Amino acid sequence: MMREVTLERIFTHPVAQKYLKRSGMAHAVDVACFAYDLAQQYGADPDLATKAALLHDIGHYTWYRDGVWDYDLYRENDIHAIKGAGRAHKLLIHLGEDRQKAKEITVAILLHTDSYLPPGTLETTSLQKVVKLADEADEEKGGNHHYKEIDYETALSVIRNLDDKIDRNAHATQSNLA
Repeated sequence: MMREVTLERIFTHPVAQKYLKRSGMAHAVDVACFAYDLAQQYGADPDLATKAALLHDIGHYTWYRDGVWDYDLYRENDIHAIKGAGRAHKLLIHLGEDRQKAKEITVAILLHTDSYLPPGTLETTSLQKVVKLADEADEEKGGNHHYKEIDYETALSVIRNLDDKIDRNAHATQSNLA
């Protein structure tokens, strides 16, 4: 079964490009790659995991003080996962993603960080764990992972490669079920 909404369709959409450039395109692409591998390990759907990972930071707002990124100000006031989940859901529905899958992706984005959650424990699904772990795998001190650079063509090539892997994985899964 062909996927209606691919990573490439998401990545190349102007809304995604606007927010991926703001929050760090290289970080988003790297987290999507980590999510693909972690999805295999944790039994999560790699299609949903890579989509959530690619879009996980599109709610970021830049927190500057005197022209310099202020990581403490960000940590104190951050709600990027809330804003990003809403943006991602709207984009996914607009692109034609299955509504249930869009919801799963959105909730994984919402729960990829605990920076705004009250203290305590929360039961998470394998998909939600994968997105959180993938983000943490690429994290750098002081938020520097948001400043890594990648050119558009290289990023698009990586995204297309992930789409190919997801399609091959889905085909192999279908063949095993037949």
